[in-house]
Amino acid sequence: MQAWILAVMGKYGYFGIFLLILLENVFPPIPSEVILTFGGFMTTKTEMNVIGVIGMATLGSLIGAVILYGIGRLLNEERMIKIAIKYKILRIKPEDIEKTMNWYRKYEYKTVFFCRMIPIVRSLISIPAGIGKMPLLPFMFLTTIGSIIWNTVLVVAGAMLGEAWESILTYLDMYSNVVYLMIAIGGVLLAISSMRTKGIKE
Repeated sequence: MQAWILAVMGKYGYFGIFLLILLENVFPPIPSEVILTFGGFMTTKTEMNVIGVIGMATLGSLIGAVILYGIGRLLNEERMIKIAIKYKILRIKPEDIEKTMNWYRKYEYKTVFFCRMIPIVRSLISIPAGIGKMPLLPFMFLTTIGSIIWNTVLVVAGAMLGEAWESILTYLDMYSNVVYLMIAIGGVLLAISSMRTKGIKE
């Protein structure tokens, strides 16, 4: 997949970045880390510039997020889980949807903002925001700001590293694993807290 991503970006430039990031938001397995860091590197070898890459990546992020938000508005959580089970939608698992929904219910607006900086989850969070019927304008604002931060960090890193842009991917994998572990621990603590609350009420 990485070779295909690089080929698309090399051929279509800004539009390739826009298209790939849009797809990455709708189909999480497409890695934004590769797209953005390589996009940063391309600014050192082509006429593309950092601001342009960040701008097109952010536009792609926003449109892709709104698409999933719209799907969430049309479907409820149970239907999304059934679809994930029936069609095995790429890497999206039923438990991913459940965890994301739990985090969204607890933090709502904060979740939409901070999850934009977490691989895979940055795409999934649009669904619970739609299911939870978050107002569209705040959703778009938080998505844009969170995406700008994520995009800027990776594009600038790619531009600074130049030919060694791929070296950052190892650190991003470590970052992702740490964040996923924290989310898992948080999910367990949230479940325990919920069970205790129910026990007290009973």
